[in-house]
Amino acid sequence: MTRHRAGPRRLYAAVLVAMALFIAGIGVWAGGFGGKGDEDLPKNAASGSLPTGPCAPDDKLAPECGAWWGAYIPYDEKGSLTAPVYAFEKKIGRKLDLVYTYHDMSGNDLDGKLLTDDEQELGRDRMLMLAWESTVWTEPHHENYTETQLGWKNIASGQYDEEIIDPQIRRIKAYGKRVFFSFDQEVDARIKEGAGTPAEYVAAYRHLYERFQKLGADNVVWVWTVSGYLGSADEMKQLYPGDEYVDWIGMDQYNYYGCHNTDNWKDFEASQRPTYDWLLENISDKKPLMMAEFATAPDLEDPDRQYHWYKEIPSVIGSMPRVKAMVHWNRATSEEKRCDLTVNEGPALKGYREAGESRYFHQRVPTR
Repeated sequence: MTRHRAGPRRLYAAVLVAMALFIAGIGVWAGGFGGKGDEDLPKNAASGSLPTGPCAPDDKLAPECGAWWGAYIPYDEKGSLTAPVYAFEKKIGRKLDLVYTYHDMSGNDLDGKLLTDDEQELGRDRMLMLAWESTVWTEPHHENYTETQLGWKNIASGQYDEEIIDPQIRRIKAYGKRVFFSFDQEVDARIKEGAGTPAEYVAAYRHLYERFQKLGADNVVWVWTVSGYLGSADEMKQLYPGDEYVDWIGMDQYNYYGCHNTDNWKDFEASQRPTYDWLLENISDKKPLMMAEFATAPDLEDPDRQYHWYKEIPSVIGSMPRVKAMVHWNRATSEEKRCDLTVNEGPALKGYREAGESRYFHQRVPTR
């Protein structure tokens, strides 16, 4: 399980003041972005005509043929998202279909503003997936993974609608182009973090969904994302909001060999198949499925294992036909080389690059 998210960036004094106010119980990022008079709304990015033909995606962005090829790429030291994405694409020899980003509910320009300028630039000829966490991150981009929970019951009650939620919904609506959207991804891992109970999550999810509907933001494709760890199978069943609220199902599974106290190497299929089968049997076999995060750790004694792990993806993925999108997690989980999940160099890059050349992952990306 990988918790989030990206590289360091300067935290301005106003943001620090707002965080202090929040922790003191005075307010949530009181000095940040938001409010009824939003002026910096994104421009409508929808353009061109919808793809047609036998492989064209449906209205929920599920391709009829193959699957989308995407990635999460962290911000660089200068606070840019575009630069590292372009550099990554140069390495892998292709453009990503989908770029996955993460946000908190601070409402500030640093992490709480959905559809940043960089995201809008990348979204011109790629799809975007926005993950929105019901937390306020202590440091920029969740650098050290510490946060304050807002609480699912508070989200469900509408406590944050006017100040935090509605302004961001208006931003997504103004963007116009369809976006994938995940509320509290890896939700099964958040119960022990103090977010609330499964029933409270379902209520919060449905409340958020209904706010989008009420404000007319119909360009959102809803992805319900779990870690997929089968030790929390009972919780995952309880956390499902219902078919009418979910467009896609997401799962985050890894081969953590040598990392996180594991010593069992799992090839690509062995790392993904159990959760894939469980979700189809226990949650839904009708929804498209997204591997919303996937990667393998290296075997330091046999580097070519990473190459073969990625290279075999095209030959295996066809036997999991509900998978319609694959999003690589391109970040190390720690400074230990054995926990480096990136495909930035060496055998990992070679295997990932070859996998991405497969025709299975080359479909026309919609521009609206």
